[in-house]
Amino acid sequence: MNRRALMSLLGGAAAAWPLTARSQQPGKLPTIGFLGGPTPSAAGQWVVVFAQRLRELGWIEFVRLKVDVIVTAGPPMFAAKQATSVVPIVFATMADPLGSGLVASLARPGGNVTGLSITSPELAGKRLELLREAIPALRQLAIMANADYPPAVRELDEVETAAHPLGIETTVLKIRQAADIAPAFEALKGRAEALYVVGETLTTANQVRISSFALAARLPTMNPNRERLDAGGLMSYGPNFPSLYRRAGDFVDKILRGAKPADIPVEQPTKFDLVINLTTAKAIGLKIPEAFLLRADELIE
Repeated sequence: MNRRALMSLLGGAAAAWPLTARSQQPGKLPTIGFLGGPTPSAAGQWVVVFAQRLRELGWIEFVRLKVDVIVTAGPPMFAAKQATSVVPIVFATMADPLGSGLVASLARPGGNVTGLSITSPELAGKRLELLREAIPALRQLAIMANADYPPAVRELDEVETAAHPLGIETTVLKIRQAADIAPAFEALKGRAEALYVVGETLTTANQVRISSFALAARLPTMNPNRERLDAGGLMSYGPNFPSLYRRAGDFVDKILRGAKPADIPVEQPTKFDLVINLTTAKAIGLKIPEAFLLRADELIE
């Protein structure tokens, strides 16, 4: 692998942690490269808990370049995979790594890639079910997804499939860049009572913009994770991202201590959090049933 080429690829979206175990003798220090999304702030708090977990496992930060392990998430994973088939790669969150061809199987990934999947076959349907419980009269739903990201398109299809038996009509908003967001909302006027936002790097980088348009249109939104609600989203249902990044630290620890990515099973989330933003509900004039609020893992006020 050409490491100089990889570091050029990472550019400003990367961070590097040269580390040593506290008991390690002087010599070669393993280095972790983190390949993130287009905006550092989008995943900054998740990187913090990842680095904290490494410190807890006994790894100390130094200053050096060149990487021995790459940690990434979402679409940047494909860039890392294309850059090297040798350097171990850990994905902290990845939608459908098996369907995307990143791993041969979840139990035995093969190759140089392993990590944590956020795929659950029932997740899209469950999110729609929760949105319907919060808005019992829901009949028209818009779905926003990045048309250039296959896992996002697959989730979009799953939402449509789940919506039809419930008598919910869907309007698809396919975007490919930030400039597509405003026209998508303009075309949506009067055609939706709620918005389902499919999570990935493009919608994460533009979460404030999406939430602002949704608030202006008084549209309740279902989001992939709790962090989207800080930008004004109504509710989210999904795995706890900080906990996934902490677990990614355990994967890196195993690799630095000699394990091969090919032999480390891909893990899937076992707990999903329901979070509701009451401030947003009030702003758009939505009264959420009390029984539904009692089911939430967190209420933002």
